[in-house]
Amino acid sequence: MVVWNILLNFISMVFLLIVSFSSLTISLWQLMFNKCFIIEWEFLSLNSTSVVVTYIFDSMSLTFLGFVTFISSMVLFYSGDYMAGDYNVNRFIYLVLAFVFSMVILIISPNLISILLGWDGLGLVSYALVIYYQNEKSANAGMLTVLSNRIGDVMILLSIGLMMNLGDWNFVLISNYLSKENFVLMMSLVTVAAMTKSAQIPFSAWLPAAMAAPTPVSALVHSSTLVTAGVYLMIRFSDALMDSVKTWLLLISCLTMFMSGLGANFEYDLKKIIALSTLSQLGVMLSILALGFSNLAFFHLLSHALFKALLFMCAGVVIHNVKEFQDIRYMGNLSKFMPLTSMMMNLANLALCGFPFLAGFYSKDLILEVAALNPLNMISFVLYVLSTSLTVCYTFRLIYYSMFGNFNLLSCSNISDESKIMTNPMLGLSCGAIFMGSILSWLMFPEIYMICMTLSMKTLFLLVSLLGALIGYWVNFMTLNFKLFSLKFYMYSCYAGSMWNLPFLSTFNLNYLTLSILGKNFVLMDKGWSEFIGGQGLYSTLAFYSYNNQILQDNNLKIFMKMFLFSFLILLMF
Repeated sequence: MVVWNILLNFISMVFLLIVSFSSLTISLWQLMFNKCFIIEWEFLSLNSTSVVVTYIFDSMSLTFLGFVTFISSMVLFYSGDYMAGDYNVNRFIYLVLAFVFSMVILIISPNLISILLGWDGLGLVSYALVIYYQNEKSANAGMLTVLSNRIGDVMILLSIGLMMNLGDWNFVLISNYLSKENFVLMMSLVTVAAMTKSAQIPFSAWLPAAMAAPTPVSALVHSSTLVTAGVYLMIRFSDALMDSVKTWLLLISCLTMFMSGLGANFEYDLKKIIALSTLSQLGVMLSILALGFSNLAFFHLLSHALFKALLFMCAGVVIHNVKEFQDIRYMGNLSKFMPLTSMMMNLANLALCGFPFLAGFYSKDLILEVAALNPLNMISFVLYVLSTSLTVCYTFRLIYYSMFGNFNLLSCSNISDESKIMTNPMLGLSCGAIFMGSILSWLMFPEIYMICMTLSMKTLFLLVSLLGALIGYWVNFMTLNFKLFSLKFYMYSCYAGSMWNLPFLSTFNLNYLTLSILGKNFVLMDKGWSEFIGGQGLYSTLAFYSYNNQILQDNNLKIFMKMFLFSFLILLMF
């Protein structure tokens, strides 16, 4: 069994690597010659509409597909050591492959019906991965995750019904029609679906809760698969977004940025801090998309995938070495014991902050400058500035606690970087975190953006980043004063550190009584009166009248009348 697991892991990794390099090579060729391939076949013809299964292979879908499969192959390689002692590692590999397959279907589907297969697949497999460690905490987190994502599934189903008015579900080809005001309801439903998948307010609670999954899954989910599915869907729908939808999407995404950055500064769980940083970057992507720059959102989506996967892998190595503790207060001075992991973790953190000439700098700095150049309202601009400062603040707080603070682990501990199976894929992603930002900017933007700003506005984001770094390091260096300050304003600290009470509100009244009432409603209504009056009742009524109509059509009435008249005449004769 162990040999089969190793072989399955190796074959899957090699296959995903081949798909990755093939996809990236073809996408470069398509980008150079402006080509696009569409494959479709008719699955079902219904009245005047045709249900068509469509797959699109353009430069955007193939580039994203290449990144997803590359990160997935690195995660599988990394899992070979991280999950080595697990008894159900084969189940883990199958679930990861199903997860990647669902994401691939979602990426290459321009049809809203076929995209539902990947969309639902991501929700189902993510639930199975979140409850992988079978305990009460994982079960609660999985239930919160699947119920939150189910709202988005319902929105997609309603959008499919509304798009039937157009006679086609290919949203790439008919985006000009969808941009009209009479389709504002449908675009609002699609936007809400994307918000649930990308965990924007008020659906943010499930993202930190999903950290109950194994760390390799977190590296995959938070970099390029589940949470980015909503952003990718909005990028595909970007031509059809109306100004009214863009306005409230911009406000919600900016609030999500600020809320997650503030919460990360009060969090002590290593994986939850990185999860909140993912939430902040998703807000950055959706906010610049709401301003009308979908290409910048896609650029940041790709660069963020590399350094966020690297950051989660480094966190997994750290957690593995510090006896499975996730509290950063138990860590400290790890740069002395784990220099290679510490170097790569600091590299990923600096890329997240937008340090010059790393991957995050090319996308994040461009997004901030373009956002400041466009006519923003004051609330969104202030939230942009504060979120940028908070990102650097919690990053340097994390670096201080884990890498350079006092060593707070057990006195007899063996901490090292000796696992090459875990460090080798991290080295591959480190190269991506250094070089891919500049490479992608050259490929995606052959014509540079013309940005004209004043000196004060140009240096504003640099100054607030430096200020956030100083606050994040200095305040946490003076740990006693910060703790006393937090205790003095305990209520405000709890409010800021609990994501504005969203986890409580998301599970409000979700207890055994509520679930039992919902179960009875399902039995009595969905499978009872609603079924009798609705679908099954309509089917039975139509079948009954169709059967009687068929009897009439078979001329049985004429035969009956002839026999009746013949019998009546015989009676008259006697």
